[in-house]
Amino acid sequence: MNFAQARNDMVQKQLVARGIRDPKVLSALGEVPRHLFVDESLRDEAYDDNPLPIGEGQTISQPYMVAIMTELLGLRDSDRVLEIGTGSGYQAAVLSCICQWVYTIERFPFLSERARRITSVCNYRNISFRVADGTQGWPEEAPFDGIIVTAGAPRIPKTLVAQLAPGGRLIIPVGNRFSQTLKRFTRRDDGDTIESFTGCRFVDLVGEHGWSPSFFSEWQH
Repeated sequence: MNFAQARNDMVQKQLVARGIRDPKVLSALGEVPRHLFVDESLRDEAYDDNPLPIGEGQTISQPYMVAIMTELLGLRDSDRVLEIGTGSGYQAAVLSCICQWVYTIERFPFLSERARRITSVCNYRNISFRVADGTQGWPEEAPFDGIIVTAGAPRIPKTLVAQLAPGGRLIIPVGNRFSQTLKRFTRRDDGDTIESFTGCRFVDLVGEHGWSPSFFSEWQH
């Protein structure tokens, strides 16, 4: 399979055709080898318009969703970004092509280590990894110019809002466990704003300020 051609087709047919305009975002998704972030058995599907499983009940997001969330951050070269939910490491790699530094948190050690290994092989060096409850953020490195949450939350966590720099943007899917709306929280001196964008469906944001792990054990029984 010609992955470079598949990547170019993805950018033109899935992103540009659906309204993604930021040249930095289009360039990053046209550069990052998404097929290396999925299981070898799924590589022929890597540039399709859908999420794919990556283990631990998690997924690599659909390319369009990665693009729109990144575009909504409105990143500059000097920005520092916090990602909640490392997953495959693909979103972190895309962000690393656009901003100064990416801090990414994952609750599954296996996924975090695999993402660290893949991004290192691909020579994305401006990414820091942590295994922890992502809903707590990364207070030692705050404030952040942007925060992106790649899991569905019942509400916008105040812990993350508190770690935004003035003018900082937080992109997060908010809703119930089966359907969310993509929201952008912007911290402003003259009053914070919350904007709503497209509907979406993400895996659950589990943690102290997200969905409780005990909720799932009770629900499953």
